[in-house]
Amino acid sequence: MSMSISALSVPFSEYSVSTPIPLSYAHQFSIRSFAAPTSKFHLGSGGRHVVYGGGATGFCQRFCGLKRWIFESLNLQKHNKQPGPAIEFKNSKEKIAVTSQLEDSSLPHIQPGVSMEVSASLGSHSSFPQTHSLEFPVERGQGPSLCIAVIGATGELARRKIFPALFALYYSGFLPENVGIFGYSRKKLTDEDLRSTIASTLTCRVDHQENCGDKMDAFLSRTYHIDGGCDNKEGMTKLNSLMEQIEGGSEANRIFYLAVPQEALEDVASSLADKAQTSKGWNRIIIEKPFGLNALSSRQMTQSLLSKFEEKQIYRIDHLLGRNLIENLTVLRFANLVFQPLWSRTFIRNVEVILSEDVVVQAARYFDGYGIIRDIVHSHILQTIALLAMEPPISLDGEDIRNEKVCVHVVPNFWCMYFLYSEDFFQVKVLRSIRKLEPSDIILGQYKASTKDKVDVYLNSLTPTYFAAALYIDNARWDGVPFLIRTGLGLIQHRVEIRIQFHHVPGNLYRERIGHNIDKATNELILCDVPDEAILVKVNNKIPGLGLQLDSPQLNLLYKDKYKLEIPDSYEHLLLDVINGDNHLFMRSDELAAAWNILSPVLHEIDNNNIAPELYELGGRGPVGAYYLWAKHGVRWAED
Repeated sequence: MSMSISALSVPFSEYSVSTPIPLSYAHQFSIRSFAAPTSKFHLGSGGRHVVYGGGATGFCQRFCGLKRWIFESLNLQKHNKQPGPAIEFKNSKEKIAVTSQLEDSSLPHIQPGVSMEVSASLGSHSSFPQTHSLEFPVERGQGPSLCIAVIGATGELARRKIFPALFALYYSGFLPENVGIFGYSRKKLTDEDLRSTIASTLTCRVDHQENCGDKMDAFLSRTYHIDGGCDNKEGMTKLNSLMEQIEGGSEANRIFYLAVPQEALEDVASSLADKAQTSKGWNRIIIEKPFGLNALSSRQMTQSLLSKFEEKQIYRIDHLLGRNLIENLTVLRFANLVFQPLWSRTFIRNVEVILSEDVVVQAARYFDGYGIIRDIVHSHILQTIALLAMEPPISLDGEDIRNEKVCVHVVPNFWCMYFLYSEDFFQVKVLRSIRKLEPSDIILGQYKASTKDKVDVYLNSLTPTYFAAALYIDNARWDGVPFLIRTGLGLIQHRVEIRIQFHHVPGNLYRERIGHNIDKATNELILCDVPDEAILVKVNNKIPGLGLQLDSPQLNLLYKDKYKLEIPDSYEHLLLDVINGDNHLFMRSDELAAAWNILSPVLHEIDNNNIAPELYELGGRGPVGAYYLWAKHGVRWAED
């Protein structure tokens, strides 16, 4: 049965009743369920439902629907999705029985010109032999609503971060009780081998500690290993087969965490897109940074992913963006009237973003064309600045927030819909308003270590381990305000801070009481994450006692004193966001391109040996040039 609206047919799984679609789509969809006012329908000949709409309302519905169809049509042409296999029903009863089990959201994305029908064997098991023993009963309609596959399950990232984060969510009740966890690798392991490998990394919440052993056993019993072998297409078919056996006939969603090297990413993503996606719910993939090594490789990776997935399915994860400090930025800005009026060049003098590490990394990984710019600056630092400087979004929806970081909302004009997917059509927002970086506003550094024999040991490479720069955002809100960033490895301490310094008080009556260094008496808002999470506000205050002496204390909200809670790991936070479909802390393709546009000139200068890193002592305070850069832009150096 299909639905006709003024000679236009509507697939109700994707569109509302008021959305018209060209007649050529009518024969391609079978309707499973819909809800609409009955007064708008009557049963026409041939069992077709007809909707009448006249006057201004009918015209508006048709016009808005036509625009939406153009939007979707362009999206389909751009992504060039591959349709699923067409399967036929043996009889109408089977068709009704199967379609009644599926929700509207489970329809796959269909290309124009391709017909698709769902067969009664949709939930049937694959022909691959079953080699796993299911340790909990699987009944049709009672299977897990969520399956999570970790691709690269035997790597350090999966073992130390991903599996512990998944168990923490399971233990705290954020995952379904009968969730399915799948580890995919090229090693010949049994389920028990994988379980024993990850069991040592699992810990229970220190503030719960209830039924810890039982929860851990339950989680491990739902964890399975798949030997993917050398052929990812065959391996993903095995993965899909096992998932289907555990899901049974119920509707289920799937998440694929691609913890794989960059060189393997495209093949793995393509294989799982073709062989392991479910048609009974949504599919989402998680990709680890770096998102390419330069603008060209990033663009190629993006094009490859978008040829198989929709943008809304792709979650580019940076664990540093899962910190509570980052999540609290929008709360602090938009939920407190005391800060909202001050958030502009009128009151803010400068902004500092500081991320220093007191550790070093494996040289083989870090110095092989990777470095701190691609590791920290490209994603974490620029995303932090975007959240700090963006305009208020129209809602907390992830797309609304990401729009404010990159592009303006497009006016819903009929003709401009055609140009919606052109990169040149997007007008600039925060990331695209950042001024081109000049070499004089950049300081690069590389640590040098000393062995017991006092011999300098560092690789003969120009890859920086320290980066400092002064960024300017050329828009009405932030014109002339320097955003100074500094991040490095092997420094004196681990420190993560955002410091917002305000202008001096005009005509300050207490200037003579403050002393010769008026910068020390400047109001500051300091957001700390490491070593202790806190919100500090630096104010000027009279010291109690006779006379009039001023001090600059800090009003202190120290989280460990105020909130007697364990702070979840950032991977827990971000994985829960993926499950909930909240994407505001994950980079969209246009954000990715905008970030590369900012940093590509710098990387080009490094590649051409036009900028050489300054060496600094391991465990020191970084290159001396950074101090001069701060002084050049009139910013007082915040002591380590």
